[in-house]
Amino acid sequence: MNRKHFYIIAGIFILALAGCSIKKEDTKKIQDIEFTVVAPEDVPEELKEDIEKAWDTPFRLTYADQGYLYMARGYGEKEKTGYSVEVNACYETSDAIRIQTTLLGPAKGEKTKEKKTYPYVVMKTEYREKDVIFE
Repeated sequence: MNRKHFYIIAGIFILALAGCSIKKEDTKKIQDIEFTVVAPEDVPEELKEDIEKAWDTPFRLTYADQGYLYMARGYGEKEKTGYSVEVNACYETSDAIRIQTTLLGPAKGEKTKEKKTYPYVVMKTEYREKDVIFE
């Protein structure tokens, strides 16, 4: 590479760095968010279709409808029964809604079946105009 090409590439690199800014995420909790876990039969049809398209792999989905925000977290295909999803936290920061979930199961000694399952949870809360971050 000649000197001219080097300076062009270096200049582009410096411009790219100058154009990038790092925004520090605010993780400080303002308040807990009240939510309900939605039964599969009560999930809005459009969200249900999105879940069914994605459920064999881990997913994080949001859906807004009629003043409510639905947040879905799935853990992909599992080879047996006995799994569940626990919501550890759902809270609001200055710029986002943060959700923490854990995949549980099967418990030691619990009887399971060798059957494919797709553990997920859908939460419903009042709509807020904020990004949702699944942790």
